Amino acid sequence: MTLVRSRCRRDCSCGRIPPITLQKRRRGERGAALVEFALAVPLLLVVIAGIVDFGFAFQRYEVITNAAREGARMATLPGYTDTAVDSYVRQYVQKGLSLSNSAMSTVMPTGSVTVSYADLTVPAAVTGTMTVSTATVNVTYQHSWLLLRPMLSLLNKSWGTSITLTASSQMRKEM
Repeated sequence: MTLVRSRCRRDCSCGRIPPITLQKRRRGERGAALVEFALAVPLLLVVIAGIVDFGFAFQRYEVITNAAREGARMATLPGYTDTAVDSYVRQYVQKGLSLSNSAMSTVMPTGSVTVSYADLTVPAAVTGTMTVSTATVNVTYQHSWLLLRPMLSLLNKSWGTSITLTASSQMRKEM
């Protein structure tokens, strides 16, 4: 290739350096977009998987919160035992999450629903205080990550196994 010395104002370098043509520029950037894509896609997929998994976790949290509230409402009514409340809460979670019996025993083992009763002292409307009987229902649920578990376990084997979701509801007992 010969060096170009020219006084024109277009498409030349007007010195000892050969002009850079569009064809040479394209050859130098060949594959750059593919490399950028290969670097960006895994990160994008992890972010999308995190959004989906946290969405599932939040949905399950809402279901167990509603189950705890319904269980507390049932526990405040006369004539219902703790066993009936436990059974009702488990049915609510099972129907709300469309779980089989075997899956239900895994995510909510025995003891996941607790019912307790307490007397609270609250300020009265006019003067002094009054004692109010309440029922409290606590629900725990073992949530396993669906998409993040394989990705997080690559970094550390103990990461991404499961988290415990807990919901509690307390209501005044009916007389």
